[in-house]
Amino acid sequence: MFSKSKINEPAPKASETAKPAAPAPQATPAPTEQKAASTAPKPKPPASVLSSDLHITGNIKTTGDIQVEGTIEGDIRAHLLTIGETATIKGEVTADDVVVNGRIVGRVRGLKVRLTSTARVEGDIIHKTIAIESGAHFEGSVQRQDDPLNPGRSGKTGANPAAEVSQ
Repeated sequence: MFSKSKINEPAPKASETAKPAAPAPQATPAPTEQKAASTAPKPKPPASVLSSDLHITGNIKTTGDIQVEGTIEGDIRAHLLTIGETATIKGEVTADDVVVNGRIVGRVRGLKVRLTSTARVEGDIIHKTIAIESGAHFEGSVQRQDDPLNPGRSGKTGANPAAEVSQ
């Protein structure tokens, strides 16, 4: 009833079944390999690098990672955003993880924001967690929010307490 009993049969029948079955096992692994490959998680692509000689005017949006070494005038949205030491960003930066080594003029939104010792930020930082290394230059306000990536909802909740505190 089960195929297991066929495996335990005498050798002559196993060799007879092996002859027609020989091409089948060769064809069978290929589909299982394809199924395994399609169900296995795809490898994460490397970060897109925007070199130091690149100047972009306009917005950038991706679900991947970006490393910026050049100049961007516009907003950036990414999963992991690394601002290189030679980079200058003029616009709003939004990412799950933001690592700033260069200069940003504008708002920074991120779940995890890190300003290294070479960072220069002029603008507000809205974050869930933040790290500022000694030597970083920062001019603006820092505000913690549970959902800093959602500017509509968290912007309203952040503005009301600030207005109440100012009065």
